[in-house]
Amino acid sequence: MRVVVIVLLLIVLGFLAWQGAQRFGLIETPPDDADIVNTTDEAPDGDDAEPVEAALPNFDIVRVDRTGYAVIAGRAAPGAEVTIFANGEEIAQTQAEADGSWALSTDTPLDAGPVELSLSMTTPDGLTIRSEQTVIILVPAQDGDAPRVLRTTPGGATEVLQEPGDVGEGLGPLALDVIDYDDSGAVIFSGRATPGAVVQIFINRQLIGQTQANDRGRWVLSPDATINPGVYQLLIVQLDDSGRPAYAIELPFERASPDDIQLGDGRVVVQPGNSLWRIARRAYGRGAQYTIIYAANADQIRDPDLIYPGQIFDVPDEQPAEEE
Repeated sequence: MRVVVIVLLLIVLGFLAWQGAQRFGLIETPPDDADIVNTTDEAPDGDDAEPVEAALPNFDIVRVDRTGYAVIAGRAAPGAEVTIFANGEEIAQTQAEADGSWALSTDTPLDAGPVELSLSMTTPDGLTIRSEQTVIILVPAQDGDAPRVLRTTPGGATEVLQEPGDVGEGLGPLALDVIDYDDSGAVIFSGRATPGAVVQIFINRQLIGQTQANDRGRWVLSPDATINPGVYQLLIVQLDDSGRPAYAIELPFERASPDDIQLGDGRVVVQPGNSLWRIARRAYGRGAQYTIIYAANADQIRDPDLIYPGQIFDVPDEQPAEEE
């Protein structure tokens, strides 16, 4: 009997010792099944958790005109090769700049109907990464209607990048006002942007320079890069405070040959938004006399309705007016 009592006493003392060790952290309590599941799924404490940015590459700007041509800009790893896909088919490719920004314009219009844009980047070390983002474009089938552009990110709300009512060359505060030439024949671009904003200029998807708008929102840029005579696609991008593209405009640009840049009376540099009618109205007071300018510059005007900023036209003295 005494032996039984001693054994029971040892068991009780052992249990009390085990509880005391567990209470003061001298031994760990093995987790049950529920604890094991919660441990793998548990999020970090709110104070220690850091916001996670969307993985590169990203869409920042997608603008589509009424004819289906698109201007697209975003971010990727510096030096990465960026590829754009429309409904799974590759439509454009460019290289990200040293700061990771990239911009391009499509060479062909998007098909009418819903178009799903996606993108990928291939880093300089050969790693290819698909973007989490998708851009949905509703390209109208009827001429004159404007497209709608939506951006979706997994786990985030859908964002409207362009409404059908968003039209106009300025696209917010960004605008190209003047294309000119200095005494040496170098091209000078100038326009408007958000005061203090950085403005980048691309020609045929290649960055040729950047500048900063002054406190009145005016910017001027004369690129150091040599631009040979010819017709180019000009893309102008305004960056936001974090270096992301915020606004973009695109238009064709013709670089005049050095022999044509001796400006004087009777010559004019075509400006953004100009037409032969507007030039004739300014020169002669009547837009209907645009045929005078067309005849004097027929060698560089293939279509009276198609002239490019940067072209230099002869503007002859006014001829006797004809009845309109």
